[in-house]
Order: sequence, then C-alpha cells, then structure tokens
Amino acid sequence: MNRNVWFVTGASKGLGLALVKQLLASGYYVAATSRDIKSLEKEVSNVTKTFLPIEMDLVNEQSVQEAIEAVVAHFGQIDVIVNNAGYGQMGTLEEISDAEIRASFDVNVFGLAHVIRKAMPYLRKQKSGHIINISSIAGYTANFPVWGIYSATKFAVTAFTEALAADIKSFGIKATVVHPGYFKTNFLKKGSLAVPANPIVEYTEARQIQEAHLREIDDNQAGDPIKAANAMIKISEVMDPPLHLFLGQDAYDMACKKMEQVKTDLEAWKDVTVSTALG
Repeated sequence: MNRNVWFVTGASKGLGLALVKQLLASGYYVAATSRDIKSLEKEVSNVTKTFLPIEMDLVNEQSVQEAIEAVVAHFGQIDVIVNNAGYGQMGTLEEISDAEIRASFDVNVFGLAHVIRKAMPYLRKQKSGHIINISSIAGYTANFPVWGIYSATKFAVTAFTEALAADIKSFGIKATVVHPGYFKTNFLKKGSLAVPANPIVEYTEARQIQEAHLREIDDNQAGDPIKAANAMIKISEVMDPPLHLFLGQDAYDMACKKMEQVKTDLEAWKDVTVSTALG
C-alpha cells in the first residue's frame, strides 16, 4: 500500500473519477467527494477500507468541514488534496446574468477556498502535504469568445494557487495548479457545462462556438483522462513538484502562444512601460 491519503473533490465523473480509479489501482488511500454519493458509489463499486466516498456540498462551508474531519477520522491523516470540482459556463459577458456569474464563482473559486481553509490546520500540524488545484488552460489564456466568466474563475484559481504556494512553503507544504486542455470527459455535457439563460441573438459567433462545443468538440477531445490522472500522481511523488502543470498538447501550444503575445507587447511598448518613473 502507498501510505499517502488523497482527498479528491468532484470525483463522480471526469478527471476526478479517472484520478480516483488510478489511485485505488495504485494502492493509495482515497477519500472522494460528490454532491450525490450514490453516483460516486455507482462509479467506484470496489468500496474497501482504502476508499471513503463522501457526500459534500462544496459551497457549504460546514459540509466541507465535516468532510475533511471525516477523512482524518477515517484514515488518521490527509496528504494530497485535489480540488477538482467545478463546472463550465459559456456565454458572452453581456449575456451572463449576475446570478450566473456568482454561481460560477461560488463553486469554482469559493468552494476550493473552503477546502483549503478547512484542510490547512491538519497539513500545518503534520508539516507536509500537497494541494493540487485544477484550473484550466482557460485559467492561463482567455483570448477566445464565450469563455470569459469561466476563464475568470480559473484565472482566480491560478492566482490564489501561486500565492498559496508562497504562503505555505515554510510549513513544508506544496501547491500546484493544473491547466488541462481538452480531455475526453463529460465536461462538455449537460450537468457540467452551463449556457446563458438569456442568450442575445446578435452574438452569432458566440452561438456558433457554443454549438461547436456541444455537438462537434464533445466526444472528440484529444486528451486521455487516465494519462492526466497518472501525470498528477507522478508530480505528487517528487520532492519538487511544479507550481504550474500544463496537460495536453493543446494546453502546451496555447500557453506558448500566450507567452509570446505578452513578450511581444512588452517589447513593443517597453519605452512607454519604463517611462512612468518619477523624475
């Protein structure tokens, strides 16, 4: 058995489910959460002493507290936290309502913060641990239509993971933000991807991109979720894990393009940038 205890949120489908199955196959202790414990137990039928399924409401701080306490009570410790739970929200900034925006941030940002706050006392006490936050390539570059709010939530995850890594370094705890590209999961299916409740007909390009994701890109993604899971397991086993982990050729290519764009702007406008000093 591998001694480390993993805590994986959003584990009943997608990358979370693939990770849980790979962890159990590799002999790790695993606690996994879902809003619906029955769906999780259905997907992971081999419930043994190494697997603890937990029903948890990510946006309810008390529910998160109880889930973390259940893990420690059951396994005696918690070592690797994977904040995977979240959902996609499509739509232009004009179309998406305040309620839709806040719902996205509640799950994709504040939910992750709940988990981190509730787990940190245990990680600090044992002076070890690794927090892996699942962002997206859209949390590194957002230069494409209809993904503005989703990207905003994932940029927030990227930013607070960078700061978190600095916050917790002295305790011997590591943090990694993962930027997946397109993986063949149910992310583009109903229940994982929301579309604007009140679309504006003038946004013809937005509707075309929305339909392409729902009807053409879905089930044709190039990324293998099992290989993504193995990549996350790999970085958990090294002494010096990356702060940023990009997954997928598409993620690699888009990240390189973003860095080139920023560098181009920096150099083209360097005179203006450095002209702002006093004196």
